[in-house]
Amino acid sequence: MGSGTIALFAAIVGVTGTLFAPVLSQRLVARVQREQFERQQQLTHGQWLREQGQSELAQKRACYVATNAAFRRYRIELMNFLWHVHRGDVTARAQEALEAARHGHGAAFAEAQMIASAPVLGELDINAKALSSAYRKIKYLEEGNPEPTGSFEEIGVDLAWLWDRWKVMRGVMRQDLGINDAATPPSG
Repeated sequence: MGSGTIALFAAIVGVTGTLFAPVLSQRLVARVQREQFERQQQLTHGQWLREQGQSELAQKRACYVATNAAFRRYRIELMNFLWHVHRGDVTARAQEALEAARHGHGAAFAEAQMIASAPVLGELDINAKALSSAYRKIKYLEEGNPEPTGSFEEIGVDLAWLWDRWKVMRGVMRQDLGINDAATPPSG
């Protein structure tokens, strides 16, 4: 091979390199930009998932707080109303307070049914049935037609049992929210 051929070959390679350099660099830049875009999409999606999880947790927490408060209020109003029945001094105000607590509990329970986890729903169902049973027994007692297990004392025992069930329900809710009771210092 002569020097002319080598020069021609070098010139062809040089010209070809010069012509293809912009195409190759453009492809390389496009690939880098695509990879950066994909990474940014992954980061954005990850951030959205975290924000969505935080939002759902906040919504669940608010729902559990409302349900917990409604349960406690309904139970207290049942106890108050039971005492009014026992003393024979049921007033329209006492009836209104009981019905307001009952409806508040129903609304909170309905919301919880759409948000709560299966373990929490199980506890809520147990407590809602027990509250409903206590309400029914108290109303029959008020009418003077008590159920066989519907005496003042027996209903009082049912309401005390509901307090213990509330503690279980509260514990399941806290666990569902990821609250670690081991970090809570003991009271006393």
